[in-house]
Amino acid sequence: MAETAKNPSKNLDNTAYYDAAATAKPLTWSQKMSNHIAYALLTYTGLQIFVGMSAIKGDSRSILPYFALVALVALVIPACRNFERRWEHMADNDDMTYARLFRRDTILLWCAAIAFPFIVAGTAKILHAIF
Repeated sequence: MAETAKNPSKNLDNTAYYDAAATAKPLTWSQKMSNHIAYALLTYTGLQIFVGMSAIKGDSRSILPYFALVALVALVIPACRNFERRWEHMADNDDMTYARLFRRDTILLWCAAIAFPFIVAGTAKILHAIF
């Protein structure tokens, strides 16, 4: 107790924590892409439900809005898995050899995750108006 009274910062200094953080293994390219895919799927699912539910609220009794919700399982998840598998087979280099490809793929992934729910709902509304 007397030692901590002399040096109050001793309680705050957790060197084991900082040593473990400093020696932690950095994320590999495949782990980073896997994280992006997981968050993009969450974003896509939220948008799909929000946009799909607004399409379902209409007066129509069409099954097309329900098809838009099923598209998540039928199309998006397997496509994301194939996308992730591509990055699993790439070498995990610490250098920046894959930085440009990674940036391109993450931009493509996020654009698709955000745009696809609106495209599906818009297509459903157009098909409903035609038929």
